[in-house]
Amino acid sequence: MLKLHGFSVSNYYNMVKLALLEKGIAFEAVDVHGGQREDFLRISPRGKVPVLQTEQGYINETSVILEYIEETQAGKALLPSDPQTRAYVRSLMREIELYIELPARACYLEAFFGGKVDPAIKAKSKEDLDLGIASLKRHGKFSPYLAGEQLSLADLYFLYSLDLACVVMGKLFATDVLADFPQAKALFQLLGQNPNVQKVAADKDAEMEKFLEMARGGKK
Repeated sequence: MLKLHGFSVSNYYNMVKLALLEKGIAFEAVDVHGGQREDFLRISPRGKVPVLQTEQGYINETSVILEYIEETQAGKALLPSDPQTRAYVRSLMREIELYIELPARACYLEAFFGGKVDPAIKAKSKEDLDLGIASLKRHGKFSPYLAGEQLSLADLYFLYSLDLACVVMGKLFATDVLADFPQAKALFQLLGQNPNVQKVAADKDAEMEKFLEMARGGKK
């Protein structure tokens, strides 16, 4: 059986978790927050989650894990079979990660954990987020899912990256991203009706308070 190492508050962990649930794949969840312990670095060179454990070894980096699952596991396809459409989904995944997820992450310390981010970093993040969200508006189909009629890996990136970016934009820059982005608002609502999305959200909520206490206490 596959083992998924990580924790329920991690958005990247939740991308993989939702993919496994959507495909109906049995897996064991191994609760770990990552870090620089030598034992964990042996399975995750950068000490990050998620990590997928297979019978052959360990796989890290979310996009690689998701691709591996698509290539090796049965169940609902989350990547289209057509090469052109498949590339389109991958491009959306990459754009969300590079131009929305990463700029927002640079501000998590202030948005979620009571710290302060250097004003120059915040300004750059705001600029990059504005451009990234504008790109998503242009490139996403939202018909009704991000890449078309079927749920795909692009929707997983959308769900677990844009949600946090919206919080960052609201808290730090007084910007309501969804106010003039009705397509994204509708997609969030659609995905929220999915039972597997609801399960992932419930698991996240159950762990959130403990995670915030740990993070604000400076623990690893």
